[in-house]
Amino acid sequence: MTNILGRILFLLTALVMVFTISFITPIPVSAVHSLPVNVEAEDCILDKGASIVTEVYGTKYPGYSGEGFVWVANSGTITLEVTVPENAMYELSAKCWMYLGDEGDSRLQVVSINGRSQGDFFIPNRGKWVNYSFGYFYLEAGKTTIEIGSSGSWGYVLYDTITFDYADMPEHNIDPTPSDPLATPETKALMKYLTSVYGNYIISGQQEIYGNGNDGDMELEFNYIYDKTGKLPAIRGFDFMNYNPLYGWEDETTDRIIEWVNERKGIATACWHINVPQDFSSYTLGEILDWTDCTYKPTASFNTANCLDKTTKEYAYLMLAIDDLAKQLLILQEQKIPVLFRPFHEAEGHNNTDGSGAWFWWGSAGADVYRDLWKLLYTTLTEEYGLHNLIWEVNLYTYANSFEWYPGDDYVDMVAYDKYEGSPYTWGTSAATTVFLTLVDYTNDTKMVALAENDTIPDVQKMVNEGAWWLYFCPWYGDFLMSPNNNDPALLNTIYNSEYVITLDELPDDLYEYGDPTLPPLMYGDLNGDLTVDSMDYTLLKRYILKAINEFDAVHEAADLNLDGSIDSNDLVVMKKFLLGSITDLPYAK
Repeated sequence: MTNILGRILFLLTALVMVFTISFITPIPVSAVHSLPVNVEAEDCILDKGASIVTEVYGTKYPGYSGEGFVWVANSGTITLEVTVPENAMYELSAKCWMYLGDEGDSRLQVVSINGRSQGDFFIPNRGKWVNYSFGYFYLEAGKTTIEIGSSGSWGYVLYDTITFDYADMPEHNIDPTPSDPLATPETKALMKYLTSVYGNYIISGQQEIYGNGNDGDMELEFNYIYDKTGKLPAIRGFDFMNYNPLYGWEDETTDRIIEWVNERKGIATACWHINVPQDFSSYTLGEILDWTDCTYKPTASFNTANCLDKTTKEYAYLMLAIDDLAKQLLILQEQKIPVLFRPFHEAEGHNNTDGSGAWFWWGSAGADVYRDLWKLLYTTLTEEYGLHNLIWEVNLYTYANSFEWYPGDDYVDMVAYDKYEGSPYTWGTSAATTVFLTLVDYTNDTKMVALAENDTIPDVQKMVNEGAWWLYFCPWYGDFLMSPNNNDPALLNTIYNSEYVITLDELPDDLYEYGDPTLPPLMYGDLNGDLTVDSMDYTLLKRYILKAINEFDAVHEAADLNLDGSIDSNDLVVMKKFLLGSITDLPYAK
């Protein structure tokens, strides 16, 4: 009898639990028809390990809304179906908490839309609930299924709310003023041009091979492009790699830059694969090494952090390398050639801030050292060498903590991204819009964003539709460009002949004077711009001194006739003497 009663009680308890679970399981938000959508995560469709809780293993996570939150452990999905009202850009975001590891650690999560992966997203541990954007997506009108936590996700994230709305797209109204206050006129002009086309057009670019690659045929990629499209890229990529203290030789990179800019009227961009000795501990400064004994990869014997210490051999070596580089840049400055300069590129490598994921030695000591290393290079070139023909371009990524690698607005003119298949995503011809807009957000839309390296060029129509206005694209050399697996020749032709893509023949003739009207030579005393000095100029000067007017039709220096740095009655006396013939030349300083 006791056993029977026990079984009955067990069955009743189980039945109550079943009904309890049924009643507390929410009715899924199967279809939302109006924007913005802001729903509790627990009201979405949950599957494969996602569960509604108020704590995890006894740990509270206060600050959530509703009656609980969704806990996704090692697997689990959250699905939301929405009716997209029109073809447009949309943003998906969530209030969430990644709770594993230390603050700053991150977990990869995958988002799918209509069954197609939109990429990997690294949600950081901030020790609290955060509003995390999964990015921006171009969607066509109709029913759309959104899944968070798709196959490949690492899980261990708490979700409170899910938000879906129109994307707030940037304006791309960039100040053309270079970061270098002493930038040359040509550099300022190029910045004006770049900012004028940014957000409306994409500039075509192509990296040349360096050293003696292609059996010395530096035009291989460019001839290929011309053969397939009838066009040439507006930007040519160069590398100062071979100007170094170790094995350096004259590969005529500087001469080719001069020819490309001054003769072919193009734009030059340059990176700097600067090498260090593989065995730096036994290296003697000034020693010549075979290139096989050198590397740009991290090496245990070269301590990158020591580059910031003037007492170290690493610092001395870096200064030698900078000197070799500066000599070439000074030649270009003398030729009035500005350069989109992208040194110390791809520093972060793969998702880290401590240097553990670095691909190059300059990133191997982590983000803090890298920022100071960048600033050291910037100040050394601008202040010690007087180089002011550089537009500074920094490579960044879009991992959870990538912005920590940003040197700061005062040291950067534009942000760049290097996009290759499988690193970290399989891109195809996508516009990489979420990456682009994430980089735009890094600087609050105050810096231009470029695709400084790539294999597959994004589809132009996708870039236009999605607002992924990369300033320029620039495929790496060889098969990165010429393999049909990377760039279909037909699509390459479409890209180069698109109305949205600027090619070499479409650059303005006055590119390096762009936006600056040609001013006549300074003529002292000519205040109305008629190229004579007469009583009309005398009247203007008198009225200016009496504060009846506050400007002339000439630069103010034209009124400083005694060169004392001010405009006052003494200048009026000088002009009167000139008009009366007492003096014959202006300016006149005793």
